[in-house]
Parts: sequence; C-alpha cells; structure tokens
Amino acid sequence: MAGSWKEAKECALKEALPQVYHDCDLNTYGACNPGERQGTFKNGVFTEHRCLCMPARLTAEELEEKEKKFLRENPDW
Repeated sequence: MAGSWKEAKECALKEALPQVYHDCDLNTYGACNPGERQGTFKNGVFTEHRCLCMPARLTAEELEEKEKKFLRENPDW
C-alpha cells in the first residue's frame, strides 16, 4: 500500500503492475492488475471499495489532475 499517487507509481514499477489506484474508502493508494477489485472482507462477505484506477504510465501530476477532475464532475460519487 502507498500513501500517494507517487508512491503508488513506485509500487507499480517495482511490482511490474500496469495500473495504480486510489481507494477512496480507505484513503490508500496502490498498484494492481486490470480488473482487480479492492475491498475488505467482514464476516465472510466481501465489500468492494470505491477506487479510481488509472494507467501507471501517467505521471503523478497527471493522476492527481484526473482524480480532481473526476471528483469535480461527480460530486456525489
């Protein structure tokens, strides 16, 4: 897990993963494969978290800007 888009990109590079994400429910960042779901198990039930996933090839600045734009355009998300 990472604490920022920059750290998520470092994880993606280190682990050779094509995507980075921001888990908006836990406020954590990380790297993943396409289609990989983020969430938690509680009493044997998986609850998927709201995540923004983007290509790891983008710069940290591009990731931050795209996230801000998405959240501006989708305030109820």
